[in-house]
Amino acid sequence: MPPTISPIAAARWARALPDASPWLHEEVARRMEERLQWMKLKPRKWVHWEPLRGGQQAHELLVNRYPKSECYVVHGMDEYTLSAKRRLAPAWFSLSRWLGPALHFGEPAHPAEMLWANMALHMAADPQGLIAQWHQLLAADGFLMFSCLGPDTLRELRAVYAAKGWPPASHAFTDMHDWGDMLVNAGFAEPVMDMERITLTFATAERLLVELRELGRNLHPRRFGALRGRAWHAQLLTALSQLAQPGDDGQLRLTFEVVYGHAFKAPPRMTVGPEIRVSLDEMRATLRKVKKNDAFD
Repeated sequence: MPPTISPIAAARWARALPDASPWLHEEVARRMEERLQWMKLKPRKWVHWEPLRGGQQAHELLVNRYPKSECYVVHGMDEYTLSAKRRLAPAWFSLSRWLGPALHFGEPAHPAEMLWANMALHMAADPQGLIAQWHQLLAADGFLMFSCLGPDTLRELRAVYAAKGWPPASHAFTDMHDWGDMLVNAGFAEPVMDMERITLTFATAERLLVELRELGRNLHPRRFGALRGRAWHAQLLTALSQLAQPGDDGQLRLTFEVVYGHAFKAPPRMTVGPEIRVSLDEMRATLRKVKKNDAFD
C-alpha cells in the first residue's frame, strides 16, 4: 500500500528549502551510485530529480561517472531551481563550465536515458503519480534508479511512541515489493528491488532529534496537530534515552531501512487495429471471386 501521508503536510515539507543535503541521503546516494557500474547503458542525457534534498555531493559523483552526458536538474518549485543553479552550476572560471557536459535546469524537451531519484518517494503524497511522471521523462529502454525508506525505518522510535500512547511517530513506509508492483503498473519492466538496514547512533537525544528534522517530517494524518509543551519535550528526551543498548556507551540507536530499485522503461507495445468479423460464407464468396478473376488474367 502507498504511504499514509497527509497531502497538506507533504506540501508543507516540499516548500522547506534545505540548507544542505542530509548526511544519510548522501551516504545512500553514494552506495546507489556504485550500482551504476552494472548498468551497460551509458546515457547521453539524464535527469537528476531534486538533488538539493537527494544529494548535492552525489551530483558530482554522477557527473564524474558520465562526463560526456547532458544533465537535467528537475525541481518542482521555482525557488528550488534558482537555488540549484547557485549550488550546482560550475563557477564561471571553471573549465568544466565551458568544456564539460551541458547542465540544464528543468525537464528535458526529449526523453532521457536515465532518471536518478534519491530518497524522494517515501515523502510523496502521491507516489504512483510521481512514478508515472518519471516514466514520462524516460525514453524507451531508458532506466530509473531510485531509493527510499522502507517499513522498518524508525521502528525504535515508533515503539517509544506506541508505549506512551502518543499518536504515530511517523507515516508508514512502503515495502519494496509494493514499489515493484507500482513500477510495473506504471509501465516499467524488469524492476529489481533490494534493501539494507542502516543503524545510526547518536550521543544524545537532542542530537537525534536534530538529525530527524533534517531527514524529514512526520506526515501521518493522525500526527499530533498542535504545538507540544516543554513538559512533553522533557518526556520525549527521557523516553529516547531508553534507545541505548547495553555496551553501546550510552549511544542511542535508530534503524533505517533503505530500499533500492531500478527498472527499465518498456518499449511501446504493438497496437492492434479494430477486430473485423467475416462469416464463412462471405470468405468462400470472396475466394471464388478471386479465383474467377485469376482465370481471366
